[in-house]
Amino acid sequence: MTVTGTAERRASPRQRILDTAYELIAQRGVRDVGVEEVIAKAGIAKATLYRHFPSKNELVLAVLEHREQVWTLGLVEAEARRRGSTGEEMLLAIFDVFDDWFRSDGFDTCTFVNVMLEMGATHVLGEASIRHLENIRTVVAQLATEAGLREPDEFARSWHILMKGSIVSAAEGDLEAARRAQAMAAALIDQHR
Repeated sequence: MTVTGTAERRASPRQRILDTAYELIAQRGVRDVGVEEVIAKAGIAKATLYRHFPSKNELVLAVLEHREQVWTLGLVEAEARRRGSTGEEMLLAIFDVFDDWFRSDGFDTCTFVNVMLEMGATHVLGEASIRHLENIRTVVAQLATEAGLREPDEFARSWHILMKGSIVSAAEGDLEAARRAQAMAAALIDQHR
């Protein structure tokens, strides 16, 4: 999910800032990435950054929104829908998407969880991360509804635990984490039929 090379140089200054901050924050977290580094790596002036993002918090909020568009909706949901033909297949395909992600050079864990844990649940960035995590559960609940499963919201909470747990396991080096989670996910589907 990195943006480099020619496309980065042609992007608008706002997009270059966002892409640069996205990569850095996904790799190292909020506190370890300063605006001076974003300015230098994006190749823009300080005034340009602050014209688009009046504060670092505003920049991180935009990064989180961008992550939701690119990762939650553009990758996980879109790929699950593309790979499955039924609601249940789409749900299980989430872990196929994760398996590809975990084995890729671009595996960067979950920015929403990382920011929430780093900043705390009551910080504005932690609160935003929690909302984005809720949006992921909404996608799962929708797929559960399409699959005709009982209690789709409760199902989505349990499913999300499997998703987050597999991400942590993959970060620990378990390349089979998505497959393990998928097996447990199949049992969860059975419980909610």
